[in-house]
Amino acid sequence: MPAQPHHPVPADGTGNPGGLGNPGGLGGPEGPGAPPTGAPPVDHAVGLAHFNNLPFAAAEAAFLECCGSLRWAHRMAAHRPYPDLGALLAASDEAGYDLAPRDIAEALASEPAPCLHHDAPRAAHLALRAAHAAYESRFGHAFVICLDAFHPSQHVDQVLAAIRVRLAHEVDEERAVTAEELRRLARSRIVELVTPDPLR
Repeated sequence: MPAQPHHPVPADGTGNPGGLGNPGGLGGPEGPGAPPTGAPPVDHAVGLAHFNNLPFAAAEAAFLECCGSLRWAHRMAAHRPYPDLGALLAASDEAGYDLAPRDIAEALASEPAPCLHHDAPRAAHLALRAAHAAYESRFGHAFVICLDAFHPSQHVDQVLAAIRVRLAHEVDEERAVTAEELRRLARSRIVELVTPDPLR
């Protein structure tokens, strides 16, 4: 599952098995990077300007944290400057649709293994490990999913449910779903990349 800041989420008290590492950002149902309902809009101009002015190698490395395809990251860094977040996300989608199978395989190889907080119940660790092993045995690559629309307390249940559904896919169908999830993850991570850190 996903490369963006992947910090384990503490096990929750809602009856779910435990917290899952953050594979796709913690945006709400409004979409990747959308502020919570009622929150003031986020101004990405400063972060985007900083990103546009990074040296090429630094920008490419930052993009590789969003999607592990070197071809995708190189193209995204080379097409700077981006006038606004919308243009940056549109470029990300376009570059994502142009990825060849070997580029998608490279991106999937860079996706980190899923992680649960160490306090999560042992049953949750075992269930998640078994589900991922079944998926990787069937399709030969890591399972990826963007979880922006879900609260962290729902992540484990959503991952397990999605794996069950996707195990029934034919290889070509799952390849298309996986590519779409990689594009969604890249968008989410890009938004995080250019979002100002209030602690700085």
